[in-house]
Amino acid sequence: MDSTNENAAGESGGNVNASQVNEFNQSVKPVSLWDDAWRRLKKNKMALAGLFVVGFYFAVSILAPLLPIYLYSEQVIIHQNLPPSFRNAGNLMLHRRTAEMMHQAKKEGRTELSSAQKDELRALQDEISSNPVYKRRYLLGTDSLGRDVFARVIYGGRISIMIGLIGTITSLFIGVLVGAVSGYFGGWIDNVLMRFVDIMYGLPYMLVVIIMMAILGQNIVILFVAIALVSWLTIARVVRGQVISLKNAEFVEAARSMGASTPRIIFKHILPNTLGIIIIYSTLSIPGFIMNESFLSFLGLGISAPRASWGSLVSDGVNVMTLYPWQLLAPAIAMTVFLFAMNFLGDGLRDAFDPQSKNRV
Repeated sequence: MDSTNENAAGESGGNVNASQVNEFNQSVKPVSLWDDAWRRLKKNKMALAGLFVVGFYFAVSILAPLLPIYLYSEQVIIHQNLPPSFRNAGNLMLHRRTAEMMHQAKKEGRTELSSAQKDELRALQDEISSNPVYKRRYLLGTDSLGRDVFARVIYGGRISIMIGLIGTITSLFIGVLVGAVSGYFGGWIDNVLMRFVDIMYGLPYMLVVIIMMAILGQNIVILFVAIALVSWLTIARVVRGQVISLKNAEFVEAARSMGASTPRIIFKHILPNTLGIIIIYSTLSIPGFIMNESFLSFLGLGISAPRASWGSLVSDGVNVMTLYPWQLLAPAIAMTVFLFAMNFLGDGLRDAFDPQSKNRV
């Protein structure tokens, strides 16, 4: 009996060792899908740069209330439309007022300021030295209401990224559930669900969102719902195809033979094998949600004041871009960098998880 067990153990041990030796009799360490994907991702420099930028944006968004910046909704009317500068607001205002007076004096044929103008400048200097509000510095300037553009870009990015995340999570929840049920059960269930998806595909995407926003009102929650409810169609089709290809696999048949329930088979055995596709879709869909919100804000159907998003800031900046270009450039550049980083990261994840990718590194 003991010898039998020993032989079995020896055979088992031999099998374990054999599984770790390749055809050239070289020891090979087993590598999981996630380890292999991470190894590929690390070799993609653009994807790593995108990951770093995205991580930085997320960190700033989470820590925004703790950062030493002004409140995004605080209005200081006397500081309206100040240009980006490291100098304090008082010096900028004094310089701007002096330039205006000198221009006026030249138009009147004078080379010096009048006594009244000099008195006005002295009064302004006294006010600047006594009022601490003039000590403020606006690295990205201010808008027409004297609000700090830097703070509004950070808090606007926080809302835009939140819209992208919540919209993606919601669309994933609906799309993965519909796709998994449709692909696993097939038959009339698959026909009904896919025909509904086809009908939804036939509707103008943004028109549906605009109608929902116009009917239900401008509310950030309604915006989340409106964008997410019509954004799950693609992932539903993708997951359905993956489930169809996996539902008759050997490991699924083994789970059925052991008496596993249908929900357990779907959520425990099949869906985990589609995580690579789901992650790729998530990284590529977040920029889409942000762009959709920006488009709605540009039309006046997005985030309403006093809140701000990158889209609403760009919409406000377009109106004054010839006079105060920083009000447009700051949010536009911040949004563009984030969208490019997300796309680089998404492309890198696609190449890392797809073993047939031509861009495999």
